[in-house]
Amino acid sequence: MALEPGILAGFLIIFLAVLLGPFKIHVIEENLEVFLFVCGIAAMTISGFVEIPGTETGWRMEIIEEALTSPLHVGEIAGIWIGIFQIVLIVGLIIYKWHEPIHKVIRKLTDILSVKILGFLLIVVLGLSSSIMSAILASIILVEVVNAMPISRKSKIDLTIIACFSIGLGAVLTPLGEPLATIAVSKLSGEPYHADFMFLFNMLGKYIIPGILAYGIVGMFFLGKVDMKDSGIKAEAYNETLKDVIMRAVKVYLFIMALTFLGDGFKPIIFECFIRIPSTVLYWVNMVSAILDNATLCAAEIGPTMSELQIKSILMGLLIAGGMLIPGNIPNIISAGKLGITSKEWARLGVPMGLVTMGIYFAIIFVLGI
Repeated sequence: MALEPGILAGFLIIFLAVLLGPFKIHVIEENLEVFLFVCGIAAMTISGFVEIPGTETGWRMEIIEEALTSPLHVGEIAGIWIGIFQIVLIVGLIIYKWHEPIHKVIRKLTDILSVKILGFLLIVVLGLSSSIMSAILASIILVEVVNAMPISRKSKIDLTIIACFSIGLGAVLTPLGEPLATIAVSKLSGEPYHADFMFLFNMLGKYIIPGILAYGIVGMFFLGKVDMKDSGIKAEAYNETLKDVIMRAVKVYLFIMALTFLGDGFKPIIFECFIRIPSTVLYWVNMVSAILDNATLCAAEIGPTMSELQIKSILMGLLIAGGMLIPGNIPNIISAGKLGITSKEWARLGVPMGLVTMGIYFAIIFVLGI
């Protein structure tokens, strides 16, 4: 299958718009969810002009239903749907109702611990536990703690971005953490891997756990010059209204719908180009997961015929790159929305940190062969 020049041009325009639009145009930055939703619709429409043997593309009821339900359903408890939208809304309402005692506990912690120690614990504990509590809940806890800490806005942004890298890595260790992990385990459940609940932990744990600890140390370095006793720095007061809480959940819902459409819409590019690329190159090409849904990329790229080295390289590339920009991962979306972090502010630290991390893991996996 070879894509026509007009189709390729259309996908390239959408990709560049998603990548550069939020940095260049203020209106897009202020309405990022709507912009990504429109780009997703455009990608789905263009995708409909491409035929992939054995794979459906373009608009169909299946993808519309998936886009509508994916924010609402990542699992079930006693037959009740549990989704990102419900978690963000319910936890937001709980904090709205009892924010005073919650923030009082957080501020008491900041009095007991130094900011460096608290930052280290926040990054490491949430990173390690995100595979059990889910990346969504970990990111909600993150922003509430960060918001209540008496540190500067820049320090809050730095701490949040580093913690989101940690959460994004840690969440893959079990299928409970994030959709990418669920898809990977499902696709490798048969011969020859027989992937089970602990499969990804056993395969990637030796890379991810030291990585989370390293992020904790990096976080301490970034917070090293912060003085908790500086009278000019105060914790931000909780000032959200009920409307703010509800609208944040709605924006997250729209964001996930947009990423679903974008991921499925770019299927022709993924199937035409990505799956033919050698592992060492694909590792770097997967940096597109900074703006595309990494679960969709995982579903397209991973299969049981691949070697363990190929699987490792695909997953690690997707996971690390997901922290570079806001659309790359659910924790980024939730955290940026709550703390008002702009795309430029995120990229200023997220992109160089992601590139350095990818370089280190590339050396470990491909050069040293560990």
